[in-house]
Amino acid sequence: MAVPSASDVLPGPLARPRRERPQSVLFMCGQNVVRSPMAAVLAHHLFGRSLYVGSAGVMKGENDPFVRAAIDEIGLDLGRHRPQTLEELEENEGLGFDLVVTLSPDAHHRALELTRTNAIDVEYWPTPDPTLAGGNREQRMDAYRAVRDELEQRIRARFRPR
Repeated sequence: MAVPSASDVLPGPLARPRRERPQSVLFMCGQNVVRSPMAAVLAHHLFGRSLYVGSAGVMKGENDPFVRAAIDEIGLDLGRHRPQTLEELEENEGLGFDLVVTLSPDAHHRALELTRTNAIDVEYWPTPDPTLAGGNREQRMDAYRAVRDELEQRIRARFRPR
């Protein structure tokens, strides 16, 4: 049996080998309206037949029209997405995920609390918040596009079959 390399071990005090490829992933951000729904729709599109995908937020927010526009540009649809908190997801579907990918600091802290009572791996992907971008409509859209494209690259790299 091969010993896992440093890149295959999750960081933290209870470091354990990272699963090669999880069967289910939950994307989490602050309000489940920008980064986590973007990541979820991308992952579902890229790996939906082989990866169960969910999304949630620390708090519930309101849908963001810039997210819809950025996702529509690449031919995907967020039409059925409804922002939900982690507690609502747990109540409706349960938390039977192999991996939680957190996209904001508050989501990461909340996900780490889950590991106290659930055997779930957590990965932190620091992702800029495009809602903080200023400027005209096109400049703001560029911030959302940049987040979308960064998430797509990370998802392709992390979940590709090995």
